[in-house]
Amino acid sequence: MIRYRTPMSIAFLLLAAAGLPAQPAPPAPPRAPIPVTPSVEAPAPPVPPLPPDLGLDLAQIKADTSKIAAEAAQMARINLRNGFFQRGFYGTSSDDRLYEQGQRALDRSEWDRALTDFSQVAGRAGARADGALYWKAYTLNKLGRRDDAIAAVADLRKSYAKSRWLADANALELEVKQAAGQNVSPDAQPDEELKLMALNALVNSDPDRALPILENLLKGSQPPRLKERALFVLAQSGSPRAQQLLDQVARGNGNPDLQLKAIQYLGISRQQTGGPLLAEVYSAAADSAVKRAVINALMIQERNGKTLVDLARKERDPELKREIVSRLAVTKSKEAQDYMLELLK
Repeated sequence: MIRYRTPMSIAFLLLAAAGLPAQPAPPAPPRAPIPVTPSVEAPAPPVPPLPPDLGLDLAQIKADTSKIAAEAAQMARINLRNGFFQRGFYGTSSDDRLYEQGQRALDRSEWDRALTDFSQVAGRAGARADGALYWKAYTLNKLGRRDDAIAAVADLRKSYAKSRWLADANALELEVKQAAGQNVSPDAQPDEELKLMALNALVNSDPDRALPILENLLKGSQPPRLKERALFVLAQSGSPRAQQLLDQVARGNGNPDLQLKAIQYLGISRQQTGGPLLAEVYSAAADSAVKRAVINALMIQERNGKTLVDLARKERDPELKREIVSRLAVTKSKEAQDYMLELLK
């Protein structure tokens, strides 16, 4: 087959046959150099003069500030996890968790579960044992085991002769003895919600009739949720007598659980006027749980920076003092800021 070639290819073939080298292609003209613009750096700003030496240990100040911020963040995480004012004032020991678990079981009428939890706490003879003994007796009564309930009250009276649960235990023992000979069923309970609604309406319309009922309810052997709701009704009332009853419970005229709840309600219902009373409760308290409840209540209120600063200055417990300072660190009051500067001196 004949292949047709271009004139250029034929020329190359002829030159090769003659032994002559082929002429190389002319070189490409050089490219013009691209001009490079030199980069110009902006001048560095002048270095500010060092502040005068005030005699402060800057490294220590930074460490203290970081520690306070970490403690405040930890407290915020605890409050978010447990609820700002849930039953968590006492701490996070195994007894505390069992006790609070038992109270939640009471609210759900899970009597067997509550009995197991409170029996364990009572058997360990720790800080919550007297309260656990009371609720053990209460639960036994709900289960219809009246003799065992009276025995638990007797154990409380014998083992904790100065317990603040004794008044509640005496009322419970009287109720159990009055019910002797009757078939008491745990499920045969009155409608607590309707009772509280009626009491709330009666407090607003006729407080002179309602308040003695509420006072007796707080002193009687009622479930924890009902007593807490009764305190809430008192906190919502504008009656001077209702406020007086709430103040009494906040000062400790009742069982420890009710005192903590009354302190909480004071912080919520008297944000403008409750500071002095809460400071008084704090100063009179020997229980760190009560003091922590007061600190929480003051953080709800406005214009209490000065009150918290006063408590911090007087507090001798290093842990509680650090807790107050961690709360002051996130407030914007002038008194709190001035106190922080004092701590840095």
